[in-house]
Amino acid sequence: MRCLAAGIRWFTFVPKGGRLNMPRNDDEVTDLISDEECPGPADLESALVLETLSDVTTQQPLVVTFNSSLAETIAAMQDEMRSCALVVEFGRLVGIFTERDVLLRVAGHPIDLERTAVSEYMTRDPVTLPADSSVAFALSRMLSEGFRHIPLVDEHGQPIAVVSMRELVQYLSDFFNRDLLTLPPNGRSNFRNREGA
Repeated sequence: MRCLAAGIRWFTFVPKGGRLNMPRNDDEVTDLISDEECPGPADLESALVLETLSDVTTQQPLVVTFNSSLAETIAAMQDEMRSCALVVEFGRLVGIFTERDVLLRVAGHPIDLERTAVSEYMTRDPVTLPADSSVAFALSRMLSEGFRHIPLVDEHGQPIAVVSMRELVQYLSDFFNRDLLTLPPNGRSNFRNREGA
């Protein structure tokens, strides 16, 4: 069985005659792949590869300058209900400041939020992607490196958007209909009692 999701392949080999029948070459792997189905909607795999991040992102990024104070940045994040702010200097992306930075680096420390620049607590030189990157590539990168946000930049390094794990999960969930998402863990189990009884 093979399913391409975020650039990751899963293989399942079915035992024959009580033994695990492992493929010996690429042709046998291809035969196994073509014999099995990918779980989920048929168009999910092609959409992951063909859809770009510009199709997924829905909001303009919250951008602050390099010398903005922590207080200004956090207030802007609260006002805009954003989980991150992109930090620029002379129009170019130089860092990202996330709610994780607030919790791990700022909260509980004796910091003067009004006088401290966001540049002191941001993540410098974050990993970026162009807006025409595939959804699968971004998802793979986020999962492998533990990112929750990846800024999207143009050819001049200017931020144009930010893609979040939340947006990607929402995008993927749109491929599954509501009935599939609300099935009980074991579809054959019967309820022993009526609800509320």
